[in-house]
Amino acid sequence: MTKLLISIVGIAVLAVPMTASAEDVPDALSVEWQGKKPCEKLHEDDQIRVLRCTFPPGTKHVRHQHPANFVYALSGGKLQAQNASGLQPLQEIATDFNVLSPPVPWHEVTNVGDTTARFLVVEMKYKK
Repeated sequence: MTKLLISIVGIAVLAVPMTASAEDVPDALSVEWQGKKPCEKLHEDDQIRVLRCTFPPGTKHVRHQHPANFVYALSGGKLQAQNASGLQPLQEIATDFNVLSPPVPWHEVTNVGDTTARFLVVEMKYKK
């Protein structure tokens, strides 16, 4: 279980320093792939922004960044991520998995499985 948790956190966090600043990288809501946005905004106020992100098989969530966030897997899947360190190990995310993540300078995630993966992402707008 610990090994699985460590590998799962790796896919969610992927917080590796990069040379470009966060302002140079689009946020998760604004990027498109094949003319579609994988994430939709469900709620936003001065404290948080809540996104639902849906990734059918083969979908790529192109290079984007996140502030500190909480991620909940509505339906898991098999994902391949890339960040400043390169291609990351393949990850199988279980349904109902959740993680609290520090800011992610950038990553790109592809659904390489044969099921649709869906996530609820709660992005924090405040600093502790």
